[in-house]
Amino acid sequence: MSTPRPVTVRVPAKVNVQLAVGAARPDGFHDLANVFLAVSLHDEVTATPAAELTVTCEGPDADKVPLDRTNLAARAAELLAARHGISPDVHLHIAKDIPVAGGMAGGSADGAGALLACDALWGLDSTRDELLEICAELGSDVPFSLVGGAALGTGRGERLTELPVGGTFHWVFAVADGGLSTPTVFGEFDRLTEGVEIPEPAASPALLDALRTGDTAALAGALANDLQAPALSLRPSLAATLTAGTEAGALAALVSGSGPTTAFLVKDAETAKTVAAALTASGTCRAARTATSPAPGAVVLTA
Repeated sequence: MSTPRPVTVRVPAKVNVQLAVGAARPDGFHDLANVFLAVSLHDEVTATPAAELTVTCEGPDADKVPLDRTNLAARAAELLAARHGISPDVHLHIAKDIPVAGGMAGGSADGAGALLACDALWGLDSTRDELLEICAELGSDVPFSLVGGAALGTGRGERLTELPVGGTFHWVFAVADGGLSTPTVFGEFDRLTEGVEIPEPAASPALLDALRTGDTAALAGALANDLQAPALSLRPSLAATLTAGTEAGALAALVSGSGPTTAFLVKDAETAKTVAAALTASGTCRAARTATSPAPGAVVLTA
């Protein structure tokens, strides 16, 4: 029997155009209304037959990616193999282009990418629902990494309702030095909102309408992130990055997810280049990247 050929899966980053956070639940999680938008920055995960489960990584900040069983890509292979009663004997190679620990779901993307790559490599033909079930077990953002496009995530973000998008949106992402831990940012949210009545999180009708119609100006007016205040509290220097991007011509700016990457919505590709150059020159960030949305979810490139 011939050895299966390696399988490579491309998987997108995300930006949260709305992140409404509810009060902490008894299990420590928070109910969310999380409007995800996949963007055209990608990681690629290649699954190759091997004697045992191993992970390697290349690309920007690859040295900050764990290569042990805590990596979501490795956990995805283990969960999929366990479900089918097989051994997770695979080498997973991650080609990294999504900022690490940047609030753009890079780790979650790798988990979804590894899941789809291993499923194809092992010839398991899992249904989409089966894969989404494993994604939810891996983490709150992982299901969206598989689905892509645009979606509303409820519960802790893992229950998805896909959303229509009526046009292309242009973005600039400013990559900060160092990461921010998502649990730490949620902890700071809890500290800042102690004693405050927190409403049930709900998606903004104006924001959903802006996505549906492809109205960039309306989307700019509706962007919202309840984790922005705690992220700025933990990393005050991000305020200067947000200011630099808006002064350079961005229509709106916000912290992406739990940060520290900041996202700037701009009117077109030309403005994106201008804003990216200004951010780079400002010295308030390590790098600036342009991207468009929506982008497809995890997709097999080679098999």
